[in-house]
Amino acid sequence: MVDEIQLWPHARGVFRNGSCHLTVNGDSREHLDALHDLAQSIGLKRAWFQPHKRHPHYALTPGKRAQAISAGAVEVDARTQAQERLARRRENG
Repeated sequence: MVDEIQLWPHARGVFRNGSCHLTVNGDSREHLDALHDLAQSIGLKRAWFQPHKRHPHYALTPGKRAQAISAGAVEVDARTQAQERLARRRENG
């Protein structure tokens, strides 16, 4: 899943034109492997993965977002991403 591009007032470098998140709907090894495979297919380095416990993701530039969508990522808004994460946490206790 990719959410919409957000502009951050203090962003610099590659993220000065905005960024978004590439995530998966699930925290299992299989889900994370699929996330890493998609990320690699669009040229992201594994070192750029942010393994946050509640929100494991890659940060994407607008250009990488477009590539992720072309590679099969589903567009969702940030609110939907958050709701998906919350539902998973509730299911997993």
